[in-house]
Amino acid sequence: MTEIKKVLNHIGGEWVAPQRGGFIDNFNPATGQVFSHLPDSDASDIDKAVEVAALAFKTWSKTSVDERSKKLFKIADLIEANIDDFAKLESQDQGKPWFLAKQMDMNRVINSFRFFASAILQTENECNVMDAESMNYVLRKPVGVAGLIAPWNLPLYLLTWKIAPALAYGNTVVCKPSEFTSMTAAKFCELLPEAGIPAGVVNMVFGTGAKAGDALVKHPKVPLISFTGGSETGKKVIQASAENFKKLSLELGGKNPNIIFADCDYKKMLKTTLRSSFLNQGEICLCGSRIYVEESIYEKFLEDFVAEIRELKVGDPSQKNTFMGPLVSAQHLKKVQSMIQIAKDEGGRILIGGGTPVLPTEFSQGYFLEPTVIVGLAENSTCVQKEIFGPVVTVAPFKTLDEVIEKANGVSYGLSASVWTSNLNTAQSLAKNLDVGTVWVNSWMKRDLRVPFGGMKASGLGREGGRHSMDFYTEMVNVCLTTT
Repeated sequence: MTEIKKVLNHIGGEWVAPQRGGFIDNFNPATGQVFSHLPDSDASDIDKAVEVAALAFKTWSKTSVDERSKKLFKIADLIEANIDDFAKLESQDQGKPWFLAKQMDMNRVINSFRFFASAILQTENECNVMDAESMNYVLRKPVGVAGLIAPWNLPLYLLTWKIAPALAYGNTVVCKPSEFTSMTAAKFCELLPEAGIPAGVVNMVFGTGAKAGDALVKHPKVPLISFTGGSETGKKVIQASAENFKKLSLELGGKNPNIIFADCDYKKMLKTTLRSSFLNQGEICLCGSRIYVEESIYEKFLEDFVAEIRELKVGDPSQKNTFMGPLVSAQHLKKVQSMIQIAKDEGGRILIGGGTPVLPTEFSQGYFLEPTVIVGLAENSTCVQKEIFGPVVTVAPFKTLDEVIEKANGVSYGLSASVWTSNLNTAQSLAKNLDVGTVWVNSWMKRDLRVPFGGMKASGLGREGGRHSMDFYTEMVNVCLTTT
């Protein structure tokens, strides 16, 4: 039998068991079998982590920019040197194909640390002369102990997207990874001493959102919370943090439109739409789960799209030719399956998918689902309006620009959109009129770390990325200096 690993919290540079002594099972989604035990941490563990992070902040916040930069570059180098191990562990823990974990997740982890390590060396602050006697200049101060809560779909990638700028600008952190995908976060902590990160600067507390996450959000000595997760949980974060007036950055759910015009580069569009629909099992907040196709090419698109889906391999995430692995958990699989049934009940027609793929016995208990395409649903139906967060897309035709704008904006979410057209006027019109934080024109999920990232409406609050991360992870102090 495979040894079941017991993970401990990483607090103050030490590996410590949860103070109440409880552990929770962590499952390999491809096999449905337990492969690790994680701390079932609570407020007592969060209290300890915040205490040591606050102590470490006194020194780390005064560490020179050059020194912090060197240490972040070293973290990137260490992850790159161990990239295969990280990718394998992420695949095993989350279910995504290992090639995706390596090419997308781990490379973006490395890029985040190198980007912010470089960015802090190029920071400029404002200085304005008022008159002959007075001038104003801006000081930037780290906020303090940052509470960072990451989701299970892109576990280390989205966690370090928060850790890198938080450390770069002089904060210390208490992190709460998802209880479904904590393994690479633990492995990340193993590298910190070699990178020269002092004890207490990065603290990792594992457990559930209801216990550990809630305690972190409510903690009076944590002035900043960066949370990525579901919109309903985001509401709870706002409510729980309100008493202490915390700085918040919330990247929440999405129900993103993929808008396809007849004048697009059809071959490129089809290939990219396949990825934007089903990459990472559709478990990416930026996936284009609502596909709108101009009426004149609607039937052709459906035929070609379904044909491409038939060629996708669903199965063992360790195999090079696997495109989709299992969903992250039994609970999530059940939720996605229930949404497919709701779509049928509401008059939707399943063009392809919806069932469980036939796989070898080793994976018979895994959380696999076929990529699924649904047509014939009304715009107010559940599966058009609600985030499914799985390999399920709806497809519908449109006739006019105004019609598709109305449909695209007709949900409570506003994270991203993809537009496929060769007409720049059409692209610009959609960019101005879509209520989303990111519009990709003739592409999907191209990320520039300098640009603002976040959503509107139920998709979030605030922006991170580039100078926007600097604004979030620092406090600005204006100094008005008058000569005497």
